[in-house]
Amino acid sequence: MQAIGQSVPAGSSISPQQVAEIVAQACPAKEYRDKKVLLIVPDATRTAPVGLLFKTLFEQIGETTKAMDVLIALGTHQGMSEAAICERLEITEAEHLGKYSKVKFFNHEWDNPAALRRVGVISKEDIRELSSGLFEMEVGVDVNKLVFEYDQIIIVGPVFPHEVVGFSGGNKYLFPGVGGPEILNFFHWLGAVVTNPMIIGNKWTPVRKVVDRAGALVTVPKKCFCMVVAPNKDLVGLYAGTPETAWDAASEVSKLHHICYKDKPFHTVLSCAPAMYDELWTGGKCMYKLEPVVADGGELIIYAPHITEVCIAHGKTIIEIGYHCRDYFLKQWDKFKDYPWGVIAHSTHVRGIGKFENGVEHCRVKVTLATGIPEEICKKINMGYRDPKTINKEDFANREDEGILLVPKAGEMLYHLKKQPKWAGGE
Repeated sequence: MQAIGQSVPAGSSISPQQVAEIVAQACPAKEYRDKKVLLIVPDATRTAPVGLLFKTLFEQIGETTKAMDVLIALGTHQGMSEAAICERLEITEAEHLGKYSKVKFFNHEWDNPAALRRVGVISKEDIRELSSGLFEMEVGVDVNKLVFEYDQIIIVGPVFPHEVVGFSGGNKYLFPGVGGPEILNFFHWLGAVVTNPMIIGNKWTPVRKVVDRAGALVTVPKKCFCMVVAPNKDLVGLYAGTPETAWDAASEVSKLHHICYKDKPFHTVLSCAPAMYDELWTGGKCMYKLEPVVADGGELIIYAPHITEVCIAHGKTIIEIGYHCRDYFLKQWDKFKDYPWGVIAHSTHVRGIGKFENGVEHCRVKVTLATGIPEEICKKINMGYRDPKTINKEDFANREDEGILLVPKAGEMLYHLKKQPKWAGGE
């Protein structure tokens, strides 16, 4: 299925009527009579009009289908309450009991083996090819077994530059969205070994190749709606097709709207986490997307007074291993290889580029947490600490000429230098 859809220039927006026309073209109601449909949508950590797509799809096929349910693609994030899912879908709880009463909600359970089904194994030969020779190992692929109870999967989600896969969207809402830990841990560590600056904002990364290969093992018919959302929340791109074709088209639009180029690096960056990031596990995006514009020896401050947890699901492991650069782990692999690779990958992404020589770690930049996480925990996890009460965001505003950058809502826009340094893949 070739992608259908459209994009509009910055300052414009795709209207609800235009969304309805794309949905009607992609999903003719007659094709869904008595079919069971499962919508896979992201949790609240992605900015997108998911509710608009949900309600438009329901108007188009909801009455025709035998079932039209929703599975939240959590990856390893925390589950959502019914109220939170309604908010994500932009409906009230009363509407869920009324107009949308046929729609059942499910949270993905990545850590519950009973909720998963193995769909195949990617051979070590294929992994060698897909990873450009970085790894040679078999990787089992598990997915939420709920998908096999439906006649059609419809993936709905936004596309942004992404630290692990290059650009989010498409099959990424299956893996890690509703996938099992083995494939998740593998490709997160693969991305970390390649490094965030070499991955983020690039389309055909080794990780994207692995994710698409895993997606091909899920044989339930799949359609995908990929959205591109401008920083002002306007819907500027919408494409429908297979997970591969819709993502391919939308990621080209994302390149135009989600990458901000700067002439020179900054010695100080205040990266402000929005409320949708409620732990450092997701708030780390405020580092991922800004690392490329921090000068050597500079400081990036993650400002998030509302964040009080490192990570509910993985906090114990993170506190045990700390935040370190990639080479800290690679050069001590026997010590760390039995920890979850996805957690190690997160550690390296938040800490950034660095070296580990003669038993000493040298990170390129300083990362400081101005959050609700106590100072003693920050020190334990190898991060800087600053009391958020000492920070006035206005003190950082309009000072780019001085080498100081304020990012009021960090985590989705990628910042790049016009001329990339060697450590980030430049000449």
